[in-house]
Amino acid sequence: MKEVEMLCEEVRELSLGKSGRVERLESPPTPLHFLREFVSPNKPCLISNATLHWLALSSWSDDDYLVRALSNDVVSLHLTPNGRADALIPAPPSSSSSLCFASPYVRHLLFPEALRLILSCGDGDESSSSRTVAYAQQQNDCFRSEYSALAADCESHIPWASEALGCLPEAVNLWIGNHLSETSFHKDHYENLYAVVCGEKHFLLLPPTDLHRMYIRQYPAAHYTFSQDTGELKLELDNPARYVPWCSVDPYPSPDTKDAETSQFPLYFNGPKPFECTVKAGEILYLAKYVVSSC
Repeated sequence: MKEVEMLCEEVRELSLGKSGRVERLESPPTPLHFLREFVSPNKPCLISNATLHWLALSSWSDDDYLVRALSNDVVSLHLTPNGRADALIPAPPSSSSSLCFASPYVRHLLFPEALRLILSCGDGDESSSSRTVAYAQQQNDCFRSEYSALAADCESHIPWASEALGCLPEAVNLWIGNHLSETSFHKDHYENLYAVVCGEKHFLLLPPTDLHRMYIRQYPAAHYTFSQDTGELKLELDNPARYVPWCSVDPYPSPDTKDAETSQFPLYFNGPKPFECTVKAGEILYLAKYVVSSC
């Protein structure tokens, strides 16, 4: 076990360095530098001043601009009671498991109404059982489909990254959320470039060799449905039943559950701390494939 821990530590230093912080570049790298120093060693980095020339950076903070540009466009809005979409939550009473993997309820709305719901989240009593958190987090290349009216506001790809990777992006997504939107620990099998246009996004990162510290287990799949009568979301198990392998660790346990979580998942809570990174407007995070992330 000691040898395995030493190997993990060596890979951790190779993937994320020794400083405890994600390496920051003050300007976009050359394709060769990006390939050698970050893509090849599978090492994340944060690039400042990366998108200052995008019109989006000066325009998208204006809600009226977005509403005018997308006034007639229908977008996908993901709804949960707590902002935790595609995450583990307490299972319905009918389940034999205490936790389930819950998918959000998806509504298709005109963008102005979707934006109104996103911005209104958290305005009321956040302890209310009827509170709904809205997050525009559609995948599947949604920027080039649902938000194509905004295409001229930013580059269609990141030139230095495309040259280094030897391909254009397979998908470009636009996500719009608020401080209640969360993404649980997971890993992607592809390279990601995460550009923040407005606000900021906080990430926790772990190298691929730390995946064993996530306690991957099979959880029953569930989904939210929406009642037109009550205006509330209801959690239901998928039928037919299916199971999803998912990370068991919640990096931010409540004070009431912290001791129990630490005892149940000691490899994570008693091991090396994850790397933290906050991406702000005008910056890009290169999130290498297989790196475990939560945001």
